[in-house]
Amino acid sequence: MKADESYLESVKKQFLYYKMLGEKAIDQLEPTQLFVSFNDDTNSIATIIKHISGNMLSRWTDFLTSDGEKEWRNRDAEFENDLQSKEEVLEIWNKGWDCLENALESLKPEHLSDIIYIRNEGHTVIEAINRQLAHYPYHVGQIVFYAKQLKNSEWTSLSIPKNKSGNYNAEKFAKEKEIKNFTDDELKRLK
Repeated sequence: MKADESYLESVKKQFLYYKMLGEKAIDQLEPTQLFVSFNDDTNSIATIIKHISGNMLSRWTDFLTSDGEKEWRNRDAEFENDLQSKEEVLEIWNKGWDCLENALESLKPEHLSDIIYIRNEGHTVIEAINRQLAHYPYHVGQIVFYAKQLKNSEWTSLSIPKNKSGNYNAEKFAKEKEIKNFTDDELKRLK
């Protein structure tokens, strides 16, 4: 596999991994916990999801042909806590991720050096992908952290459980060396 094809395959797996992490955190919550804000300066998980989705729809709609900050996007409204149900939250979550996944599926290796714009700032396609690959996991991390606090001792770990690093490493080092994406095993584990 060529480097450009390998890169595209890798980013698809990484986005899917973070999507699944977010979903596994959300699955552990009671529906009302999606709307909890600790104070006026924090966003609920529902609001974080609304923002991620708004960003995804803006960035990935017509990805190669129009500015990533669409005229129709109202970023400030993404931080208004107006969602009413878990179903609405998941619908918005899936709408954003579907848009991202469709855009990634349409990309070819020869697109990676093309220039696209976000707020009139030029990015190669690789730079634009990397920008979002940093942005979405940042927010998924917020969701996971928030969910873990809300669940407290009822939380089921989504990574290596506390005090289990030795077992995890022993299992990994017991296998032969191989080249693969770190998400291959993690995506299986999260399913």
